[in-house]
Amino acid sequence: MTRRLHSLEGRLSLLLLLAGLGGVAIYIGVTEWPLPQLLAWLHADLKVGEAPPVRLGSVAGLVISVVVLLPMALWMASVVMSPVSRLLRALEGSVASYRDGDFSLSLVVDRRDELGELITMHNALGQTLREQRQHLVQRELLLDTVVQNTPVALVLTDGVGRVAYANIAARHLFNEGRSLHGLDFGEVLNDAPAALREAIEQGEDALLTVEMDGSEETFHISQRAFRLQGRPHRLQLFRRMTRELSRQEVASWKRVIRVISHELNNSLAPISSLAHSGAELARRGELDRLPGVFATIGERARHLHGFIAGYASFAKLPAPRRTAIAWTPFLDALALHCQFRLLGDPPSQPGWFDAAQVEQVLINLIKNAHEAGGPDDEVTLALQVVGRDLRVVVADRGPGMSETVLAQALLPFYSTKRAGTGLGLALAREIAEAHGGRIALANREGGGLQVALLLPLGGVRDS
Repeated sequence: MTRRLHSLEGRLSLLLLLAGLGGVAIYIGVTEWPLPQLLAWLHADLKVGEAPPVRLGSVAGLVISVVVLLPMALWMASVVMSPVSRLLRALEGSVASYRDGDFSLSLVVDRRDELGELITMHNALGQTLREQRQHLVQRELLLDTVVQNTPVALVLTDGVGRVAYANIAARHLFNEGRSLHGLDFGEVLNDAPAALREAIEQGEDALLTVEMDGSEETFHISQRAFRLQGRPHRLQLFRRMTRELSRQEVASWKRVIRVISHELNNSLAPISSLAHSGAELARRGELDRLPGVFATIGERARHLHGFIAGYASFAKLPAPRRTAIAWTPFLDALALHCQFRLLGDPPSQPGWFDAAQVEQVLINLIKNAHEAGGPDDEVTLALQVVGRDLRVVVADRGPGMSETVLAQALLPFYSTKRAGTGLGLALAREIAEAHGGRIALANREGGGLQVALLLPLGGVRDS
């Protein structure tokens, strides 16, 4: 009850009650007592004889009551609305400060009514905004520090091509370390290599090698268009790939050397041992055992020859000779080399690829599917025309691949098999890309792996 009386509603109700009681008192005083008696006394005092009784009518009483109550009502309204008006002015100034990004203002008013609760909530809002602003400033500072010190050159341009933001790497790449802010990026690129300018004008991601400062530099360019504060902007990233590609090249050569060394040791060590054993058998005259020794040496030599030939075929992959391929004879020839189950009917449209190269790819993929460990009758081949591409899918029901293996399976010399060379899928990728297509690996729902080979149809993307 006490809290309700201290509320703004309680105060207003009390003042209205007092105003009503005051109006009733004034009306009674004007029409009943003491004003009529006072008027009668004055009349009797001023005139001779007995004074008649004086009474005002109800209309006159109401008029006099309104005249008396009006100033009182205005005064009471000013008393009630004064704190509200002050609070509204304070809130107006606070909101204006918030609009300008200043969240440091707090209101100090000692009230226990609804206005006090509003002030408390306002101050809590200001504190929250201050904390969020502080955190935002810290994150912006961290982000700017990271962006400014990244080796990737970053240039942000507005709708008319002027530089709105550029980090340190971009300033050194395009303007000898000087600021790029406000410059026309097209004019800045006038001194850049022509290949770099053309790649930027195309507006697409690109990987290109250009000559800069007397040496070749490889860049990966990423470009994205978006709207910032309702205005169009373009973000361009220039990443120097020369060192990264050099490291990858060295790492690839190291892998090649390790694989070749391992395979050579696995073949040369038995050959050396067998040669020594053959010489010992010949010395002792045990000639009947020599053919077996020579046969084993020949088998290891053929294995080593096949291994080296596989590397040579990967390194010297000829350009594909694409021709129209009829599906029935192609699939019949493929079935002579490997076992698979064809899903659906072949497309009515003939294929357009190098039959020998694609056949070798499919033989390797189907062989891998059988070696995955699933049922042989679950190794399937599906042919489907998707748009202007031919989609060839080889699938199995083996254990599939982990995410790590999926990410590296197409890299040359990467293999999870103890005796694997890591060239099968890499060779398949090279052949697919030479045809203007691509290859993709994915795990299947329910277990297994599917390898999708996408090839253009009818000479699409031929070059």
